[in-house]
Amino acid sequence: MELTYETRKGQAYTGNSLDLLDFFEDNSINLVMTSPPFDLLRQKSYGNLNGDAYINWLTEFAVKIKDKLTEDGSFVLDLGGAYKRGVPIRNIYNYKVMIKFVEEIGYYLAEDFFWYNPSKLPSPIEWVNKRKIRAKDSVNTVWWFSKSENPKADVKKVLVPYSDRMKKLLKDGKKYYEAKERPSGHNISEGFNKDNGGAIPSNLLQIPNSESNSRYLKYCKKIGVKGHPARFPAKLPEFFIKYLTDPDDVVLDIFSGSNTTGEAAENLERRWISCDLNREFVASSVFRFCTDEEQANFYYHKIIKGEYVDLRSNTLV
Repeated sequence: MELTYETRKGQAYTGNSLDLLDFFEDNSINLVMTSPPFDLLRQKSYGNLNGDAYINWLTEFAVKIKDKLTEDGSFVLDLGGAYKRGVPIRNIYNYKVMIKFVEEIGYYLAEDFFWYNPSKLPSPIEWVNKRKIRAKDSVNTVWWFSKSENPKADVKKVLVPYSDRMKKLLKDGKKYYEAKERPSGHNISEGFNKDNGGAIPSNLLQIPNSESNSRYLKYCKKIGVKGHPARFPAKLPEFFIKYLTDPDDVVLDIFSGSNTTGEAAENLERRWISCDLNREFVASSVFRFCTDEEQANFYYHKIIKGEYVDLRSNTLV
């Protein structure tokens, strides 16, 4: 396990995060936000297992994480969908993971979220593009697990803009609704048109994964480095970091890849820790914290050689 680079708020490690988890004190991590390799039939460059082996592998991490979370801490896990080999039938591994974590490890499922990526390409090719017998798979399951029944959370931190209709209602409520009990049983009171600064978000998160001009990708292109093939958009970890933590809380990503979680945490003034097995992925993730191409190139090659990088100052050291 190697501390690879540090920033003003965080630390990036290279190695197996199972080993890293042993170094943390119990009850010390406020949020684990991560997206592991999925249970996919086709092998990916970043590695992935299949079937029961995959679930057992992921369970090893979950067991250790539970001890390290604060009593009001959360573990948010993004898992993509998959099909069984050779047939247009869904693999339900992501649901098996959720059930195992709750029934065997003792997590609570605080809420199930679904990340809809409208920019995702049609897949799987065989069933969607060629035979045209299935719709494209564009939703990931995002399980919000908690250590206790009452994890830290404040939905006021993640309010979304009001719809145009709601804006009209706020402007002149009496014109659009009458305070009374509806047929559904909901009681619409006089305070329904109070402006709370935004609407409560749903558990369907519509976030396109269409990053094209980020600092990370810009430096990957300029320095000739291949970007991580399975990045999630910054708005996904941003949502949960805002929702479930406070400034200076600790956010951990145990499968950090290009370290989107670390960058989001840094921007939101949270302390962060990231870990990935692949040195090249960790090296290129430093681009997220560099201010120019010279710095990005210098630090990347330093990390590739196994040297430590300190980004807490703006000087090249």
